[in-house]
Amino acid sequence: MLRFAFLLAMILAPLRGWATTSPAFPPQSPLAVTESLRPVARSESLPAVRWSDRARGLLWTRASVSALRGHASDLPRMVPRDIDAWCPAYRTADKAKREAFWVGLLSALAKHESTYRPKAVGGGGRWYGLLQILPGTARSYGCRAYSGDALIYGPANLSCALRIMAHTVARDGVVSKGMRGVAADWGPFHNAAKRDDMMSWTRSQSFCRALDATRPKARPIP
Repeated sequence: MLRFAFLLAMILAPLRGWATTSPAFPPQSPLAVTESLRPVARSESLPAVRWSDRARGLLWTRASVSALRGHASDLPRMVPRDIDAWCPAYRTADKAKREAFWVGLLSALAKHESTYRPKAVGGGGRWYGLLQILPGTARSYGCRAYSGDALIYGPANLSCALRIMAHTVARDGVVSKGMRGVAADWGPFHNAAKRDDMMSWTRSQSFCRALDATRPKARPIP
């Protein structure tokens, strides 16, 4: 009996030691992820412009902003001589508001060029897309979209338009005056009613209104 008890104790001793020294779970690696890593939503603030209520308006705005941060990035850095007539707050505006002005100008121009129809073809098959660009003009400015079929894709048309504007506004130092600036390539700037409509629209936007125009007026003391 004593011999049996001794043998049983010898068998259980290692198990008892293991139970007291081994953790219930293996130790956690310092590299282990303690919580699920989810992608952080991208913060993006896009300007509200004249085509914002259109089905593809958001796509067009994003494409325009992308161009203004790419091949047309010089445009927001420029201060055209006539900018006060188009956007009184532009001179002191930050980069985002300057970008908003140029996107807004595109959207105002698209109203008169194509009434926001990306597949519009005018001039007897000569001009294409949202801003009615001539394929030959697109080629001369080095646009990636330089065929009629390519120019009826809205984002490509707008990207090309901003490439053209970045060249002509830098060359002439104005948004639009006579045949200079943006007016060198787009007819609505030569029509007084259309020009006034575009100018009135851009001036009225929050990104173009001067601080004095947006500041609440003090109430008169009774």
